[in-house]
Parts: sequence; C-alpha cells; structure tokens
Amino acid sequence: MAEEPVPHPLDPPKRPQGRGEATGSHRIVGKKAPRRKVAMWPIAAVVLVALIAIGVFGWNWADGELSTRAEAQAKACVAGDTPMRVVVTPSIEKPVRAAAERWNNAATVVRDHCVVIQVDALSSAAVLDGLVGRTNLDSIGGLPAAWIPESSYWVTELNTAKPELVGSPAQSVATARSADYPLVGLAGKSIDEVQMRASQTFRQFLQQPAQQADFAAAGIKAT
Repeated sequence: MAEEPVPHPLDPPKRPQGRGEATGSHRIVGKKAPRRKVAMWPIAAVVLVALIAIGVFGWNWADGELSTRAEAQAKACVAGDTPMRVVVTPSIEKPVRAAAERWNNAATVVRDHCVVIQVDALSSAAVLDGLVGRTNLDSIGGLPAAWIPESSYWVTELNTAKPELVGSPAQSVATARSADYPLVGLAGKSIDEVQMRASQTFRQFLQQPAQQADFAAAGIKAT
C-alpha cells in the first residue's frame, strides 16, 4: 500500500472540495442568484376587479339617487292632482298655453297638490258677461280659477259689478299696445284654497324669464 507523500512545509494547504466548488448542478458560492421575474397578470387581475367593483358601486349609487329624488317628488304631491282652469283673451293664448304645458310637465306642487292647469281662450267681453250674470255662467264653461283679459278695464268692471268674485288683486303678466294683460284670481264656491293659491303662484310663474321669452316671441312685451 503506497504511502501518501508528506506535504512540504512551503506547499499551500489543500482546501477540501466542497459543494460550492463542485461542477454540475451545484451553484458556485459567491455568485448572486439570478432575480426571479414577478408575474404581472395577478396585479392586472386585482386592478380589473377593483375597477369593476367601483363601477358597480357608482351605478348603484346613481340609480339610488334618482330613485330617492323620484320618491321625494311623489311624496310632495301627497294630495294628488288638482285641476285649475285659466281663461285668457285669445291674443295671449299661445304663450300662456306654452307656460301651462311647462308648469304641468314639471308637476308643480301647491300645498301638497299637483296642480294641472287647463287654458281656455275666450273674449274678455264674453267672460265678463258670464261672470256678472248677464249671460249664463255655463256659456264660458263655468267659473274659472283665474282670468287674463286684455286690460285692467275688464277687471275694474268685474270688481264694480261682483267684487266678491275677485279672490286676489290683478297684476300684469305682459304688456302690449293698449293692453296690460292682468291676471286676476277669482273666488267662488267651486274654487278652493289650493286653486286660489295656485292662481297667484301661476302669475309669478308667468313673470319668470322663460315664460316672458314666450310672450316676446308672440310679439308681446315682457313685464
């Protein structure tokens, strides 16, 4: 059996061969391992889910807001619909009808009632005759809640003959040559407090810019 050679004192010591210097599948000690790439699809999936959740939440919130507003408006009209008839002189029929349509579409509420305005056009002389009793009241379709003649002359005649029929002071809603178109609220057994209040509210409505524009388009000056 051969004897191992005795190492010379000046020879460098032999290092034991470890796994770090081994060849093959073992990695070399001292070298950094390559960094593993992070997959991006899980992050993208999380972001997509978050966006979908936000979209669903936003849609539900908006839908809930619209429903709440609709319910609030419906609750405001708790007493239901109340018709209100307004008789006007023919020269102002078109803008007043446009205003009444706008009022009705907005479901305007007066004292818990959705007041629905009906506009009829009749000559001021015929309306005065019916109101003061010179003709049958049915000839003008019964007692209206409000009346808009050409001028204050007709209101003065009514106040002189039947002052009890004047429910609220007349006030002009438009002007033209020799005409001031006063709206007067009427009073009587067939006219309740809601209609009396609504006639004043409708007069104020007619004096707003949108309705005044309709008068101007019809060749009638604004108030």
